[in-house]
Amino acid sequence: MTVARQYVTEARRIVVKVGSSSLTTAAGGLDADRVDALVDVLAKVRSGGEKEVVLVSSGAIAAGLAPLGLARRPKDLARQQAAASVGQGLLVARYTASFARYGVRVGQVLLTSDDTSRRAHYRNAYRTLDQLLAMGAVPIVNENDTVATDEIRFGDNDRLAALVAHLVRADLLVLLSDVDGLYDGDPSRPGTSRIAEVHGPEDLAGVEIGSAGKAGVGTGGMVTKVEAARIAAAAGVPVVLTSASRAADALAGRDTGTYFRRTGRRSADRLLWLAHASTPQGSLTLDDGAVRAVVQGKKSLLPAGIAAVDGEFSAGDPVELRDGEGRAVARGLVNFDSKEIPLLLGRSTRDLAKELGPAYEREVVHRDDLVVLHT
Repeated sequence: MTVARQYVTEARRIVVKVGSSSLTTAAGGLDADRVDALVDVLAKVRSGGEKEVVLVSSGAIAAGLAPLGLARRPKDLARQQAAASVGQGLLVARYTASFARYGVRVGQVLLTSDDTSRRAHYRNAYRTLDQLLAMGAVPIVNENDTVATDEIRFGDNDRLAALVAHLVRADLLVLLSDVDGLYDGDPSRPGTSRIAEVHGPEDLAGVEIGSAGKAGVGTGGMVTKVEAARIAAAAGVPVVLTSASRAADALAGRDTGTYFRRTGRRSADRLLWLAHASTPQGSLTLDDGAVRAVVQGKKSLLPAGIAAVDGEFSAGDPVELRDGEGRAVARGLVNFDSKEIPLLLGRSTRDLAKELGPAYEREVVHRDDLVVLHT
């Protein structure tokens, strides 16, 4: 066993993500045998009491197709949400029954990016997941597809899994799909080979990465999985990418799939969610001085440094901070509505407080609610 794979066997808290194609039939509907096979592996991993498992499971929309008489995944948002509403209950019920064979309880946790980019929501999400694990339950995490809008189109929960691994301070992320690893070309073509280990982004230069699989019930593909692996590795969480059929081998540290070494340090920073999971509702254009203060000085954004505002948003929404050329240099949670900000442009907080009251003597985006995207 390599040193890298040894990290897999030593991992105590593990996040496992499984895609729709690994749980359902091509026509829609859950495949009970596939669900049971996955649960058999996960129950064995945690049976000694030394390891904890969080399961991020796609499949709600796919599970709802057959019961609603839908032949394929619908393209319109309303029917996707309807399918998710029906399918999510079926999905959790199936997991509940399957884990019950081992005397294990499960808990459903539905998240949207809004739940974890805002400070209070982030703390609540962590406490809930941590407490479920402490009480011996297996959290079943999914995106809240019945109310999500942009999130529902993201692609198979891969990024969500990477962010959940960061949220719960996991020791390992395992991404399961219908492909047994990352290849240096199309796996169906002769002459391609599996990439056993990725040390960093430079190892993937020139690698052809495919899109969604053949089943057609999910929206993800290898692109979203590699991006999720990059996010997790940069946050200090190593990743194994392989097929659901080889989950047992992967979790045992055997040479299967693709192992992504961690490339960054572990942190407990919710700003990772702000950078990778939030959808900006508008933008603020900064003057050159404000760009330097925010990007290089790690300072808060004050009204005096804003040159223009675009879009409609409310206080607390994520917005992009752009330089004079329109490049997004940062993202943050704004403290004012879009209708208020034009009154503040280019003015000092002291002058604003005198004219409008003490509520306006504050930052437009506080540095604690701001993440730099480009330096």
